[in-house]
Amino acid sequence: MASLELLDRIRLRSEVAGLSLSDALLEGLACYYELLTKWNAKVNLTAFRLTSSGEDEAIDRLLIEPVVASRYVSSAATSLLDAGSGGGSPALPLRLALPHLSLRMVESRTRKAAFLREAIRALSLREAWVEASRFEELIERRELRESVDVVSVRAVRVEPDVLMTLQAFLRPGGQMLVFKGAGAEDVMRVAPPPLTWLATHPLLENLGSRLVLLEKARVAVRE
Repeated sequence: MASLELLDRIRLRSEVAGLSLSDALLEGLACYYELLTKWNAKVNLTAFRLTSSGEDEAIDRLLIEPVVASRYVSSAATSLLDAGSGGGSPALPLRLALPHLSLRMVESRTRKAAFLREAIRALSLREAWVEASRFEELIERRELRESVDVVSVRAVRVEPDVLMTLQAFLRPGGQMLVFKGAGAEDVMRVAPPPLTWLATHPLLENLGSRLVLLEKARVAVRE
């Protein structure tokens, strides 16, 4: 069980963001944060300062921001692939907020992939996997092409060729969630086909963060 101080801090930051977290989600987020704090002392998982009682900026970015973003995931979605998962955010908080989703995290660095596997175990997540590979290599597996409903990626800069590779994982009609921080360049509103821009949603005002939502074109029905 997480410390009461950490639980209270996460609850407070969620309320500031206009969220009301269930007890199960609150516990899951706290468990993930504590595990991240422990591993980060030995493995560089995040540049944020992590303490046992919780730091506001780290909690906002790593925990609260993905939960806010979960509101924009289609209710029909059942699967999520996260590219370049690193320390597990936004993937793990998204999965905790949307427990019906299966989760595949893609992380090429061995020690970070090991952390992600431990996080899956510690959080008792079912239908969750880690691929210790580059997503550019992973798409060569035929069974993964057009296999998921949602792809998420957090990056300062996302080139059109990256979007084209990532969209190959999406089923027609699937969503791509691109997390952007303050000052980061926006994904083009005219996204490379078969992607189209749907909306750009603000996430946390104090961070200036936003979510760019793209959709993969549906296959036209022949008459």
